[in-house]
Amino acid sequence: MIIGIGVDVVLVTRFKQQLTKAPALRDRLFTPAERELNTRSLAARFAAKEAVAKALGAPAGMNWQHCQIDIDAAGAPHVVAIGTVADVADAKGVKKWHLSLSHDGDVATAMVVAEC
Repeated sequence: MIIGIGVDVVLVTRFKQQLTKAPALRDRLFTPAERELNTRSLAARFAAKEAVAKALGAPAGMNWQHCQIDIDAAGAPHVVAIGTVADVADAKGVKKWHLSLSHDGDVATAMVVAEC
């Protein structure tokens, strides 16, 4: 059963401007492993984190670093939820995440399905 669906779109150039304007944003939004990625990849991961929040109903108090977007051995992205994100997901009965990332030109898109 589907618990929630989330979609988000990020303009890569605008996201890069925000990271340049506010360098601390990189540390606030991303885990240490994610911070080393290029801006295009970070934009897609930010879109994924936003989509995860939307799939969970955008509850207050979620920590951005408690949602990490990893790549598995086959190259597919997946959600790693810990702490505040895992707490909300567990309370809602989420057992499985489905994540799709896409890039086209200056746009990074993420779609998430939270399933029980």
